Amino acid sequence: RFEILSTKKLSMSGLLQTFVFAFGIASASALDYAAVKSDIVDLVRAKNCGPILVRLSWHDAGTFDVSSNTGGPRGAMRFSSGESTHGANNGLDIARGLLEPIKKSFPSMSYADLWSLAAITAIEEMGGPKISWRPGRTDAGSASDSVEEGRLPDAQLGCPHLRDVFNRMGLSDQEIVALSGAHTVGATHADRSGHEGPWTQRPLHFDNQYFKDLITVSWTEVDASKIGGSSGNKVFVDSAASLSKGMAMMLPTDVAMLSDPKMRPWVDLYAADNARFFQDFSSAFTKLQELGVAKFHGIANPHLKSEL
Repeated sequence: RFEILSTKKLSMSGLLQTFVFAFGIASASALDYAAVKSDIVDLVRAKNCGPILVRLSWHDAGTFDVSSNTGGPRGAMRFSSGESTHGANNGLDIARGLLEPIKKSFPSMSYADLWSLAAITAIEEMGGPKISWRPGRTDAGSASDSVEEGRLPDAQLGCPHLRDVFNRMGLSDQEIVALSGAHTVGATHADRSGHEGPWTQRPLHFDNQYFKDLITVSWTEVDASKIGGSSGNKVFVDSAASLSKGMAMMLPTDVAMLSDPKMRPWVDLYAADNARFFQDFSSAFTKLQELGVAKFHGIANPHLKSEL
């Protein structure tokens, strides 16, 4: 089931018509978002590209600064300069290229809306939760609208850095942990980040295995070059496993949450309760994807259940 916030859907002559409600005023949408989603589903199934679509949306939205109201989801990476050249976005040209044919099929849809819808669709296709979504993100006008480099997390640092990045967006410790759970899918690549390998043994399946592995595996620090990454970068691997290129690993920012007294309880909770992880991740991801979008202000969002 496809859930769109603030919408009503009517079936007419077998066709799904979507009517978008903004600021309490109903208007017929020029876009059939169910059709867009269907094309994304086909793409994910054909290319097994779910994780990189999630990363694209995350990096588009994760630049937001609540104090200056800059950054956020606005498709700025579509230009050849600016945010597309930031080191943290290495390799995301692949995701943008995969989605470009869909954008051409639905030219009136903003890139930011397409990328965000692609992410929530990919998560659902990989077995994850159904995440509420609504259109309304406006694209940046040019590369000059890009923010400065350095707003996204540096995987080599610890929890104080994570708080600097996420608190700048207006996100809490709980939301840091919940969103970190997206590492349950995908893998790092040496040519993009200097790290190599997936976080879990099933990098195309979205569940709470990331948290289970965090608390049950005995992690030991090694140089990333030992498993195919770049020399000088730190990663953590299972101390009982033989070192091999592309083996499952954790990054310093992952392992740092284990020793943080405010984050560790959420790691333990999500490892024990997949349903609770899905609930909190869904709310946090919706919030992330809507950061700084003025059109959504004053319209109710799902909220995290903040009690342990």
